[in-house]
Amino acid sequence: MTLLAAASDLLAREGLYLDERRWDDWLALYCEDCTFWAPSWLDEEVQSNDPERQISLFYFSSRAGLEDRVWRIRSGQAPSLVPIPRTTHLIANPVLDDCATGDAMVVRSAWTCHIYTLRNRTQHVFFGRYEHHLVRLGGDWRIQHKKITLMNDFVPAMLDVFCV
Repeated sequence: MTLLAAASDLLAREGLYLDERRWDDWLALYCEDCTFWAPSWLDEEVQSNDPERQISLFYFSSRAGLEDRVWRIRSGQAPSLVPIPRTTHLIANPVLDDCATGDAMVVRSAWTCHIYTLRNRTQHVFFGRYEHHLVRLGGDWRIQHKKITLMNDFVPAMLDVFCV
């Protein structure tokens, strides 16, 4: 399998696992020391660039943070997610950076996530760009870093990890 095909497969699986609420499979795609980051827009053209010092839409500095979020989703500790909205992720136009090797690669792609909220029967589409840093661990590709650029950051109701 080519590097681009391997990256595309991993990105497609990530979206599928989120849509099917296969939380354990989704978490298994991430390295223990991963970062998951969605910077906020500081103005119309500039995004935050330091998740430790500037506001972010999301920032998890390890898989443990993602695991905690999944626990809250599963446990009902997030009342805004009962019932959990339905989602469909579409990931397109993956491009590998020139620095790709057999053990590490950076892939950039476009994405949309269609969300249907059962509670009030509303729908919304979030869209943007992804930057995934992937590493090969034990023969399998894993996500070391994920940066989510949310282009339409006006959030009508709620935004969660499964919506981006």
